[in-house]
Amino acid sequence: MESATKTVTIAAAKQFVSRCITAAGALPAHSDQMAETLIMADHRGHYSHGMNRLEMYVNDLKQSIADGHIKPAILKESAATAHVDGRNGLGPVVGKFCMDLAIKKAKESGVGWVVAKGSNHYGIAGYYALQASSQGLVGFSFTNSSRIVRVNRSSFYGLGTNPIACAAPGVDGDTFVLDMATSAVSFGKAEVNARKGIPIPDGWGADKEGKVTNDPQAVLDGGGMLPLGGSEETSGYKGYGLAMMVEVLCGILGGSNYSMNIRKWGTTGETADLGQCFIAVNPAMFGDGFEDRMQDLMDSHRNLAPADPEKPVLVAGDPARIHMKKCEELGGIPYPARVIEYMNGVGKSLEVPPM
Repeated sequence: MESATKTVTIAAAKQFVSRCITAAGALPAHSDQMAETLIMADHRGHYSHGMNRLEMYVNDLKQSIADGHIKPAILKESAATAHVDGRNGLGPVVGKFCMDLAIKKAKESGVGWVVAKGSNHYGIAGYYALQASSQGLVGFSFTNSSRIVRVNRSSFYGLGTNPIACAAPGVDGDTFVLDMATSAVSFGKAEVNARKGIPIPDGWGADKEGKVTNDPQAVLDGGGMLPLGGSEETSGYKGYGLAMMVEVLCGILGGSNYSMNIRKWGTTGETADLGQCFIAVNPAMFGDGFEDRMQDLMDSHRNLAPADPEKPVLVAGDPARIHMKKCEELGGIPYPARVIEYMNGVGKSLEVPPM
């Protein structure tokens, strides 16, 4: 049974995260970017990648595994492309730098394609895709990550959850936002369930021997996630293939670590050196009426008769909008009380006041 919840205002949540990251050793501007990224995740309902990730970033900074002071550097550049060295900076700082650059190039050349090496965990991939869509562009974002997903036909965990994000603007701020892991779910969802003390559903994860389990702690204690689709018999090879595609766009193209070369999840003995890819596309360079046609695409699906009258048809991004509306009604973001207690413990170790 889930614990009680506590509602925290967005401003208070951001302030808490920023203070913790600054106390761990980052510049205030970098801490603010981290807070913006993490709390957007929680606001949109992606709790696995919001404040749940705070301790990981704090540990990387305190142990000097990530640098909270550097500015990314452009290594190579053309009118439409750039290769960036994140210089081991905080992932959200590297990510925003790269997508800002991709947006600039897309506005000038129609397409901006930026790939980074030397980065770190950057939060939800959708944050960067939304950067582009908020300016009338179509945005894509991808990242590789620590190996925590079982490879089909093996008990070995050889790939990351390697997310894919795409955001495309419709009319009046309505946006298609696909933000998904190439694993069945993100690893963070197992962490959240473990903190809540509830089991995980069938098909999410496996134990250290590769056996499917409902115990989130077994996933955390040497196990990992299943690829999107689960086993080979239920199309897990598709998630496996998509994860490899992300490695092509990020690790291989970026010249960073990839797959089994990336440090093991939860370890801080070496730098992550993640590869990330950011793409912005100007729809004005293609067919006319993009936003109206995009709106029609979304609405035509939303208006389909639901199989269950209690569950209307949604498109990607709608669950986040529903959650954001709930937050507005509550006056803040609802967090499980156990999560707030845990995060305040992280803050206490940094002499940061509780939420």
